Amino acid sequence: MGMTDPISDMLTRIRNGLRAGHKVVDIPHSRMKAEIARVMKREGYIADFVVEGGLKKVLRIYLKYIAEKEPVIRGLQRESRPGLRSFVSADRVPRVLGGLGVTVMSTSSGVMTGREAREKHIGGEVLCSVW
Repeated sequence: MGMTDPISDMLTRIRNGLRAGHKVVDIPHSRMKAEIARVMKREGYIADFVVEGGLKKVLRIYLKYIAEKEPVIRGLQRESRPGLRSFVSADRVPRVLGGLGVTVMSTSSGVMTGREAREKHIGGEVLCSVW
């Protein structure tokens, strides 16, 4: 039986890896997950990510810590889920912790942060929040 929400699974694996103090987390690859990881790396929440493997690709995420023990990511929350999709217009893009966190959105121009979506005046699906 397949997974109903792969993005939620990705966020849970990252959350569990941070709590356990792991340096690396392996996640089954998809283009959407790789784009979310790209945004998280660009915003400084993860150290790096690579796609490995042949037939069954794996997205390997290198977690980032402050002073080797305190995780950079304080929280991850799935916003839009399969049972309740969350779409917003450009003027209603949510802010996380008053701008301290990042909203990851899927738009017609690709996966980007909420700040970028507001600047480009495009709405889309709110995938998750990271702070």
